[in-house]
Amino acid sequence: MNGGTIGSLPAGSRITDYISLAVVAKFFPARKVHGILQATNRASIRERDLPAQVVVYYVIALALYMRSSYREVLRCLLEGVQWLLDPSVKVIVAGKSGISQARSRVGAEPLKRLYEAVVAPIAQPETKGA
Repeated sequence: MNGGTIGSLPAGSRITDYISLAVVAKFFPARKVHGILQATNRASIRERDLPAQVVVYYVIALALYMRSSYREVLRCLLEGVQWLLDPSVKVIVAGKSGISQARSRVGAEPLKRLYEAVVAPIAQPETKGA
């Protein structure tokens, strides 16, 4: 994303050009995310604008695309999120307070556990520079 400034993308490009939800979901499978949310009692109980599973993927996307605005990351993430969830789940781009409340509801514990369960070194001992 060279050439962009904080909170914006280079002229003529969209963050969807850079985000691949399929890649994120491959390494952080929806089943694993849901299981960890259940184990930490953070799974969404009632229908919300931002279900807990979406918030987890949103936080991961924020970490990957720190130079983009948080609303743009969320908007683009939601464009591709339907295939991860039940198609009947209604997901809309929340406002600033809704995003903040959703992130507070989920908290750090599920993300910490997801990291511990999924992230591992991929280099082999023979990999140069590893």
